[in-house]
Amino acid sequence: MRILVVEDDPILMDGLSVGLNIAGFTVDAVASCEDAYSAIASQNYDALVLDLMLPDGSGLDILAHLRRNKNDLPVLLLTARDQIADRIAGLDAGADDYVGKPFDLDELAARIRAIARRSNGRSSGKIEWQDVVLDPAQMTVHRGDALLKFTRREFAVLRALMERPNATLSKTVLEEALYGWQEEVESNAVEVHIHHLRAKLGSKFIKTVRGLGYRLAEQEQ
Repeated sequence: MRILVVEDDPILMDGLSVGLNIAGFTVDAVASCEDAYSAIASQNYDALVLDLMLPDGSGLDILAHLRRNKNDLPVLLLTARDQIADRIAGLDAGADDYVGKPFDLDELAARIRAIARRSNGRSSGKIEWQDVVLDPAQMTVHRGDALLKFTRREFAVLRALMERPNATLSKTVLEEALYGWQEEVESNAVEVHIHHLRAKLGSKFIKTVRGLGYRLAEQEQ
C-alpha cells in the first residue's frame, strides 16, 4: 500500500515515514500544499495522511481540492487534540478519519488500513484468495494452518495482487507498490519477486498476462 504523508514538521515527517514503512506501507512524504498537489497529480496513492497546518496553506484546502475534483482518495487528518472545530470541518469536508496529536503509531497504521479497506469495499481486515489468507495488520500469510514466510517486498507484491484479485496489474503498478521516491527501482525486481511467490504458493497461483502484467489465477471451484 502506497501512501502520501503531508507534514511540515521534519522530525514528525521522518518518524511517520520510518514508522509507517516498518508497518508495511510504502511512504512518500512532502511538507507543503504545493508539493502535495504535485505528488497527487503524478502518483496514485492508496491513502493520504494530511496535517492541517502547512506553511503555504491549510490541509483542508488540499482536501477540498480532492473532493471538488471527484477524487475519492481516503484521507486521514492529523489534528491537535484540542481542535475539535478542525476535526468537524475536516470530516464535513470529506475526510475519512482523524487522529489527534500526539498519537500512537500503531493506532495510526490501523486507521490507515481501515480507511483504505473501506475504500476498497472490504469489511474484513484480512484478504483471502483460494486457501491463502493475508493479514495486513500482522503482515502474515497463512495457507490453511501453515504460516508462510515472505520478505517485505514479496508480501507487498502479493498484497497488491490480492487486493485487486480480478485485475491485471502492470509491472509499473507493482513497482509503485514497492518503492517510494527515494528508493532506486531495480530493473527486474518485480519478476524476481513473482518468481519467489510462485515458488512458495505454487506456479499456477499467479498468472502472467503477456504484454500486460500479472494477476491471480481464478478461484478454484
